[in-house]
Amino acid sequence: MTTPLPYRTALIVGAGIGLSASLCRLLVAEGIKVGLAARNAGKLEPLAAQVGAETFAVDASSPREVIQLFDQVDARIGAPDIVIYNASSRVPGRLTDLAPETVRKAIEISAYGGFLVAQQAAKRMLVDRNGAIFFTGATASVKGFARSAAFSMGKFALRGLAQSAARELSPQGIHVAHVVIDGSIRSAAHPDPVDHVDSTLDPDAIAQTYLALLRQPRSAWSWEIEVRPWVETF
Repeated sequence: MTTPLPYRTALIVGAGIGLSASLCRLLVAEGIKVGLAARNAGKLEPLAAQVGAETFAVDASSPREVIQLFDQVDARIGAPDIVIYNASSRVPGRLTDLAPETVRKAIEISAYGGFLVAQQAAKRMLVDRNGAIFFTGATASVKGFARSAAFSMGKFALRGLAQSAARELSPQGIHVAHVVIDGSIRSAAHPDPVDHVDSTLDPDAIAQTYLALLRQPRSAWSWEIEVRPWVETF
């Protein structure tokens, strides 16, 4: 027998048409009201119309806009008891060539925005001592590649935030988890190579892992989990 989710409303920040869309469809199928937030909310309208989700515009690195986002979500669909932070920024390039201001902004989106969103989420969840805050990580969360300083710094910081928040909030009834996506996510623009089947992660399969995390009994919560294709090397 499937355990019902102890949640009613979800907010996905940094939403797009890949993993976020899979998460949205899966949560709606579970009877969860879903809000989708992104800098360009217009790109989310087709998905929102298809599944009955609400869309919101936000710059996740702006404290003012994040506060406004949660106020709008509260008013339109109710305070979220599931919050998933998917926003990130990649600025590839040699260390000596990177523009400092561009790197600063990338870290703000990948990590500082996660703090802002988690802070607003926690303030609401602590009232009932119930909720889930999930952060989407990457291979760069645990492995800093060459020419990827900005992305690695942001993802390492996000992982540190998740670990700290899990230790602080879990004893207060809030499940905090960090999901390391160790590999490329499959999409129409980036399909599996015909000669290397299943070498990318199916976003629907990743979403199932998030759902399994949401269903975990609190006596056995995970704060971090990794997912990778079966052919991926460690």
